[in-house]
Amino acid sequence: MVAYIAVIGGGQASRRDEDLAESVGRHLGAAGAAVVCGGLGGVMAGACRGAQQAGGLTIGILPGLERSDANAWVDVALPTGLGEGRNLLVIRAADAVIAVGGEYGTLSEIALALRSGIPVVGLGTWVLTRPDGTADPGVVVADDPGRAATLALELARFPR
Repeated sequence: MVAYIAVIGGGQASRRDEDLAESVGRHLGAAGAAVVCGGLGGVMAGACRGAQQAGGLTIGILPGLERSDANAWVDVALPTGLGEGRNLLVIRAADAVIAVGGEYGTLSEIALALRSGIPVVGLGTWVLTRPDGTADPGVVVADDPGRAATLALELARFPR
């Protein structure tokens, strides 16, 4: 069975985050996983580029109505017309999530995944604490792209 791993992060990402995402995508593609993302630029483009270079399948769940809005490395473009509401679809399509960097949209996707019981691996992303100041154990922290991909594949929930 193929694992569907969502790679989430900023559409306007730093070069470092985009490079990390590309490496994550390459590791996932080489492992035979399908990469799911929001289909646009930044981290999403990096993850798709890396996965495609390694022969993996890439799926972009787009916020708008045009397939042509997808980045050049999306194999399957799914327009939704839902704007940021498509974040829920990205998460629900995944067996596990890797968050790379990111802004508030990434934070919302992390929350949706954790609330849905979908494992989240973080690579240079949000560190969560509970209201009492204790660390939230929900996001498993990885220190490099290969480890992030390995952890996500190990944590992926099958079957879904």
